[in-house]
Amino acid sequence: KPTQELTFDDTVFGVLLQYPTTEGAICDYSDLIESAHEAGAMVVMATDLLALTLLKAPGEMGADIAVGNAQRFGVPLGYGGPHAAFFATRDIHKRQMPGRIVGVSRDCQEKTAFRLSLQTREQHIRRDKATSNICTAQALLANMAAMYACYHGPRGLRKIAGRIHSLTRFLAAGIARLGHELKHEAYFDTLTISHTSLSAKDLSNIALDHQINLRVLDEKTISIALDETTTEEDIAELLQILNEDREISFKQKDLTAAEVVPQTLRRTSDFLTHEVFHKHRSETELMRYLKRLENRDLSLTHSMIPLGSCTMKLNAASEMKPISWPEFSSIHPFAPLQQSRGYQQMFSDLENWLAQITGFASVSLQPNAGSQGEYAGLLVIRAYHKSRNESNRKICLIPTSAHGTNPASAVLAGMQVVPVNCSDSGDIDMEDLRSKANKHIDDLAAMMITYPSTYGVFEEGIQEICEVVHSAGGQVYLDGANLNALVGIAQPGALGADVCHINLHKTFCIPHGGGGPGMGPIGVAEHLVDFLPAHPVVNLGGENPIGAVSGAPWGSSSILPISWMYIAMMGS
Repeated sequence: KPTQELTFDDTVFGVLLQYPTTEGAICDYSDLIESAHEAGAMVVMATDLLALTLLKAPGEMGADIAVGNAQRFGVPLGYGGPHAAFFATRDIHKRQMPGRIVGVSRDCQEKTAFRLSLQTREQHIRRDKATSNICTAQALLANMAAMYACYHGPRGLRKIAGRIHSLTRFLAAGIARLGHELKHEAYFDTLTISHTSLSAKDLSNIALDHQINLRVLDEKTISIALDETTTEEDIAELLQILNEDREISFKQKDLTAAEVVPQTLRRTSDFLTHEVFHKHRSETELMRYLKRLENRDLSLTHSMIPLGSCTMKLNAASEMKPISWPEFSSIHPFAPLQQSRGYQQMFSDLENWLAQITGFASVSLQPNAGSQGEYAGLLVIRAYHKSRNESNRKICLIPTSAHGTNPASAVLAGMQVVPVNCSDSGDIDMEDLRSKANKHIDDLAAMMITYPSTYGVFEEGIQEICEVVHSAGGQVYLDGANLNALVGIAQPGALGADVCHINLHKTFCIPHGGGGPGMGPIGVAEHLVDFLPAHPVVNLGGENPIGAVSGAPWGSSSILPISWMYIAMMGS
């Protein structure tokens, strides 16, 4: 086991374990988790929901937190997103959880009601002391995954997982029959293979002729992952590829697929026990259930909603249609770039258009929400200061009128928040700004300002504000939440801002989906281009980039056609 050499001392605060691993291996981490706890460390397991229908649950091994991606519950790959993530933890940690929590309470008429719980953890109340900066999340995708679970229920989910696992075992039996080496004895849906004669690159090239992508791990090793769409014909084709593109001499029905999951790792506990996961077994029943839920929501079909920056755009059918095309929805985020030239062209167009609209030198599409754009932009600013040997610059000035996400993002980016006073009308108190900029002149990293402000006020002194911050050595982060008021009229870059995020789900027509999906690309001035986010798998970003702020290289790629269509059809 790769974890056998791990030792724990008082410098270790946490452990992150992948289950199953990136190579597909599964193992029991119970002893390791116990050792971590004895040393005072907490344990997070990154896991796969579908695998857990068959495998021992992280909580049963003693893990404190389980995280992962819910894409496998009925959501397209979409070249990386949007997908809902999940975060589960023990009851004792609930007050430290990020994001919103829905709880059950009673209304003024003593009827059972749902409401947001423990909101005192969140940034709109606690600001820089919040447990996260999460604002726009993936609510629509979470509902899709939830309905997938409702429709199939625990029995259906086990059946889907069992079929995938069975095909994987048959593929493994065929690989062994061909004489190749399987790296791991226990697995769920992913195999890591060393070929006896061909290099990994040669195998990958043969597979490409069959329109199949294999993952190349090193010169001799490849990895194959199966899913719900895999068929017996796919297994036969994979075995032919591994047989150096020759017909195999045996039949699949002659293979014996041995049980590979140890008894101690098989799931025996129940899950999804609520009645909602056992009732809706036909399309009609599920649609009626969805309609009943929909009728409880206040939407634009019932009423005006006074959140103008979020809802003022028409989500035209012509903008929405492309996201359903398989060319956009069915591609893996790490597919070879030559297989995604259409996406690459769209990214290039959007980056150029957004740069022109905002007046910035370059744009990164990676952040998945405005809050994540803030986080990415502030990290870019920190990287800039570090490149100038000014790592001490960590003070972030934020007006008291700012959205709570601003101070929460600043803290996440490693900055210290200093509030700047505002007048009753919402204008920034220039005297207070000058005083605090001068006080922190040696340590000022940035100022965050929303323009127009959350009061709906255009700061008449916006350029003067930028000059004050720049003269104190800081950078200006302009929150683009209300960019609707500027598009085609003024450019944040021309106003003096150094970084700005762009809410594509507000300003450029992506539906808000009850709180997501969203996109928060950042535009930056010329001197910050080198620090734009990179990615560990796909080569992108600046010359001296910050790390990735999203699991996918271009964030929620499959909803970008909406903004592309809107801008292309509207024109300048």
